[in-house]
Amino acid sequence: MSVNYDESTPPAAPQSNTSRPVAAKKTGAWSRLFGGVGRSITWFRNAVMNTLFIIFFLIVVIAIGSSAPQPLPETFALRIAPTGVLVDQRSYIDPMSLLMSDTNPDESETLVRDLVEAIDKGAKDKRVTLLVLEPGRLLGGGISKMNEIGQALENFKAAGKKIIAVSDNYSQDQYYLASFADEIYLHNMGVVEITGYGRYMNYYKTALDKLGVTIHAFRSGKYKDYLEPYLRDDMSPESREHNEQWIGEMWNSYTNKIEQARKLPAGSIADYVNNLDAHMALTDGDSAKLALEKKLVDKVTSRQEMEQALIAAAGKSKDGEWYNSVGVKGYLADVRKLPSLTQDKVAVVVASGSIVDGHQPDGTIGSESMLELLRQVKEDTAVKAVVIRIDSGGGSAFASEIIRSEIIALRDKNIPIYISMGTVAASGGYWIATAGDKIWAQPTTITGSIGVFGAFPTLEKSLQKIGINTDGVGTTELAGTMRLDRQLSEKAGKVVQHSVDNIYQRFISLVADARKQEVNAIDEIAQGHVWTGNKAKEIGLVDELGTLNDVIAAIAAEAKLSDYRVEFAQRPLSPKEEFLRSLTQSHVGAFVPTSLLEKFTSLSVVNELSPVLKPLSDLKKMNDPQGIYVQCLDCVAP
Repeated sequence: MSVNYDESTPPAAPQSNTSRPVAAKKTGAWSRLFGGVGRSITWFRNAVMNTLFIIFFLIVVIAIGSSAPQPLPETFALRIAPTGVLVDQRSYIDPMSLLMSDTNPDESETLVRDLVEAIDKGAKDKRVTLLVLEPGRLLGGGISKMNEIGQALENFKAAGKKIIAVSDNYSQDQYYLASFADEIYLHNMGVVEITGYGRYMNYYKTALDKLGVTIHAFRSGKYKDYLEPYLRDDMSPESREHNEQWIGEMWNSYTNKIEQARKLPAGSIADYVNNLDAHMALTDGDSAKLALEKKLVDKVTSRQEMEQALIAAAGKSKDGEWYNSVGVKGYLADVRKLPSLTQDKVAVVVASGSIVDGHQPDGTIGSESMLELLRQVKEDTAVKAVVIRIDSGGGSAFASEIIRSEIIALRDKNIPIYISMGTVAASGGYWIATAGDKIWAQPTTITGSIGVFGAFPTLEKSLQKIGINTDGVGTTELAGTMRLDRQLSEKAGKVVQHSVDNIYQRFISLVADARKQEVNAIDEIAQGHVWTGNKAKEIGLVDELGTLNDVIAAIAAEAKLSDYRVEFAQRPLSPKEEFLRSLTQSHVGAFVPTSLLEKFTSLSVVNELSPVLKPLSDLKKMNDPQGIYVQCLDCVAP
């Protein structure tokens, strides 16, 4: 055994036992230097970590304290200020991203059901004396979703309470929502921008030909035009036919509703749009004056006059800077604080987004995710009725069937299941809907599109342009035919077309079975044709017309529930997700007017880029095991 001794100490005599004392090792200058540096680094690291922990702890305490519901005034105006896009289900955002983000995630999307609940409860709440509608930061969401909110606003007025809409400017969707108000205020330099509905998209055939990309397309249904942008440079006659039909019905609904609400002569809105240049000339280009003369608005004011009018109607806020109001979040936090003692439930399962295979986050319909959610509802003995809320233009045929069959399995519990169609419930969305006992839509719901397509791109021409060729051998005629670098063989193309035709026959058969009609009759109204909810009811694809609240009331009556609570089924969050998400919640809200440039720039970007990017982004989502889809190209909110 080797032992080191200090040089100043003589060696000790050997010991008879095995345990011998060891002298202290002499520490050199370099050792002391590096040891000190190491201790300093350790101290600094501990100090930084402790400081970060204290800061994080303080953030948590402040966040929890600030998010606690505050006592509401004795009387106040209910402030409805939707931002971003109206949705039935928020898109999933990682909680850590929410925590670290500088922007408020709530500004990109607004839950329709939150607005409807707040308005409905406000109608019966004696503390709520007025409703102020501020749609200036709404980007859209579809006329059907706005009608859901509009019905709640009509109920609010029926309770004898007033609604005032205020904004610097109104886009087409913003004005539609504002038309439900008793009074509409517009800034004296503002504009009511109504232009009508259009359906324009980019076509890529020439570009793909130049790149040498070959799109092999297979479809069943002459109106099934999802793949047209990749196969043509213009809209086909069939596509033009049914697009003109449904978009015309949507525009008629839009104009009729506004003319009724504003007590305008029939055709007033069409005249306003079609002769806007002539009308503007008569007011020397003053768009606000024109809106007032055409009775689209009730008052044209400055920002200060608008603020004073609201203060006069609702009183001053505590700080005296603005009108006395409570936003949706703060109000719902107050009215929801008492738990319901009712045991019986009507469960609402939201299916929103593209239908794809596997587990998917909120905002996309994953077959496995939806299956787990439906089984979660199935295991809840308190659930006495189920509403499936569909807002989807379709997607994977396989994933759609997985979800449909699970809804059928849920019906084995002998509880009623109704389908509520939102803005869109077409193609794969309608495939799912066939599993319900009854199908409800709104008059402006986009539905139908019962058709199937398959697509397979190959790049052999692209590769040849840069000198790459493919060759080899195979044991069968189909070996290696589904490669991107080889031309699709005629035999392989026939195989895919047979599969597409088979899925189409399956689709129309299950529709015929669900709607108790002949297959031939369904085939005539299918073919990928898009219908509005109104027309779909006429031809037997839906049973009733109404909003989500109408569906809930109807199914509760069907289940003979006199006292029940509505519960939206949610995927359970992990403790980490729950904690981090709670830190991002806030009940703070204030009127934030937007400038004309900011508003219409954002709207322009959304409207212009969506048709360009959507077909390209949708290709990335296509994960059907067989590459066969029941998806609708036209099914977007205008």
